[in-house]
Amino acid sequence: MGVRGRFLSFEGIDGVGKSTQAHRLVERLQSDGYSVLHTREPGGTAIGAKIRRLLLDPNHDTMGCRTEVLLYAADRAQHVHEVILPALNRGSIVVCDRYVDSSLAYQGFGLELGAESIQTINDWGTAHLVPELTLLLDAEPETTLVRVGGDRIETRTLEYYRKVREGFLTIASEAPARVVVVNAMLSSDRVADDVWRIVETWLSR
Repeated sequence: MGVRGRFLSFEGIDGVGKSTQAHRLVERLQSDGYSVLHTREPGGTAIGAKIRRLLLDPNHDTMGCRTEVLLYAADRAQHVHEVILPALNRGSIVVCDRYVDSSLAYQGFGLELGAESIQTINDWGTAHLVPELTLLLDAEPETTLVRVGGDRIETRTLEYYRKVREGFLTIASEAPARVVVVNAMLSSDRVADDVWRIVETWLSR
């Protein structure tokens, strides 16, 4: 049996720079000789890509809030089964752009559905798989939303995104050993340096 891999996630509201920072981290890890899998949610599998199109299509404006929760959970369950767990079992570092915390923040806090049921659904769907480290890139939505497009989620109100951000910060305050808040208002280079310092310390443990 080989050494089990390591699992970290990037979180934050839309436009905060998660994908950019995840990509930069993956490149740095690979340059240091690590085996790394970079993946994302929703859409990290062929099945998930179809679910992603359903979730983000702005024409699907009749989608119920609970339907949204269940579709994200279905995407995640397949993602864990098909992509994340096999990579961890191969000994790779998995860098995931969004995971369960996004559902808690976006649907639990943003849509005010509450976190408990969403956590339960996702615990079951992921077989209780939790990242060892979560990097929460934090910035004010008034700043980040000018960088995003117009999918079904991104067209929601500024007040909605304020609730989502508060949800992420609440999650961070409740899980300080796992979630590290990174100031995403700084330059991309500064954020990348901060991310690397955090990850380097984590990998040494």
